Amino acid sequence: MSALYNALTVTPSLLKVSPDGRYFVDQDGRPFFYLADTCWLLFKRATREELDGYLQDRAAKGFTVIQAYVIRGLGEVDPDGNSSLIGAVPFAGRDPDRPNEKFFRHVDAVVARANELGLVMALVTAKSWHVPGGQECVFDERNARTFGAFLGERYRDRAVMWLPGGDSAPAAADAVWQAMARGLKEGSRGRHLVSYHGDWMSSSSEWYHGADWLDFNTIQSGHTWESDNYAFVSVDRALSPAKPTVDIEPSYENHPVGGRPPIDSHKVRTQAYTAILAGAAGHGYGALDLFCFFKDMDGPFPRGGGGWKEPAFQNWRTAMGYEGSAQMGLMRGLFEQRPWYKLMPGQSLIASYKGEGIHRRVAARGQDGSFMLAYLPEGGSITMRGLDGLEGASLTARWFDPRTGEWRDIGRFLKTASRGFEAPSVGEQSDWLLVLDASD
Repeated sequence: MSALYNALTVTPSLLKVSPDGRYFVDQDGRPFFYLADTCWLLFKRATREELDGYLQDRAAKGFTVIQAYVIRGLGEVDPDGNSSLIGAVPFAGRDPDRPNEKFFRHVDAVVARANELGLVMALVTAKSWHVPGGQECVFDERNARTFGAFLGERYRDRAVMWLPGGDSAPAAADAVWQAMARGLKEGSRGRHLVSYHGDWMSSSSEWYHGADWLDFNTIQSGHTWESDNYAFVSVDRALSPAKPTVDIEPSYENHPVGGRPPIDSHKVRTQAYTAILAGAAGHGYGALDLFCFFKDMDGPFPRGGGGWKEPAFQNWRTAMGYEGSAQMGLMRGLFEQRPWYKLMPGQSLIASYKGEGIHRRVAARGQDGSFMLAYLPEGGSITMRGLDGLEGASLTARWFDPRTGEWRDIGRFLKTASRGFEAPSVGEQSDWLLVLDASD
């Protein structure tokens, strides 16, 4: 084992749900902004030194969570063509009752290093291939519960959240996934939060919102230009009992879309700001090339393969520098300058054109009346109402540039019921955030 991973001192953030059920808090009760990067094959395709560089980059960019699979394929080559590069399979004889200690010592080290850097791990327990209906099915109700308990106990003192479901609807595997979830709760003695990772264009709330083991909801809004997570977040937020919700799998940056240009950073930003202003407890980011830790000439698909035209995949180091990932950190910084966890979604605050679908403008205000925000995915003009409901006698207005993190001052005004504002630019790539702060 590399010296980088020896004798680590870890102070884990064992997350909990806030008293009002809307967001996450750390072990000291402080609001925790869930900002995840997605590296599904983290445990299978990188050397320790590569992993360390990746994790340090993500921590430096402001990510707080890393999303990865524990079990995604049972052999050296996965059903989708991805190859394992660590020389260890997860189970001896493909038997979940016989975890391979070499494989899990590697998982131990990566989780510990992530925690040391302040990153929480959101771990999908197993891919849907491994439950009833899958091509590598090895789990039933009994061993799923045992395996869940094994994971929960092994990582009980680590900063970990769990996501059974494996990118699928429960279907015939419902009892197996629920057994695994209950095993996770038993093994961690209730210290870890558990949700469910469903399939394309779904939320865990569709199946399990009322389940006693489900602590928060996760959304997969889909990897298309039309992906619109506003409806998913809004539906989850309206449910009772209140539980945090996060779009953990929106459109991936550089993801091909059926002959159209691949997903760009503007699409990434629109989904992120829309989700938070609609009431999400955070957001997930992903890049096609990073989720599989793509390396030149070694798969998971040949360049341009899988029906995707060149250039589909870029080297993971190139993908690590995509501008959308840095812009996610700017987004988190913007929201954390204010009590974002007390945001109240409010489309009625927009008195002018609201737009719809992926062109929708989204607004929210602070519960304490100290601020109001509106996101314009394509810039232009907007009229806001309810400004007289903010605290103080006046308000300060500014534009925030989601691309660069720069501010544009508008001015300070005495409060009126409504006021119009003109963004610095308009167009398909011209997204802006209007920030209105109460002042005296």
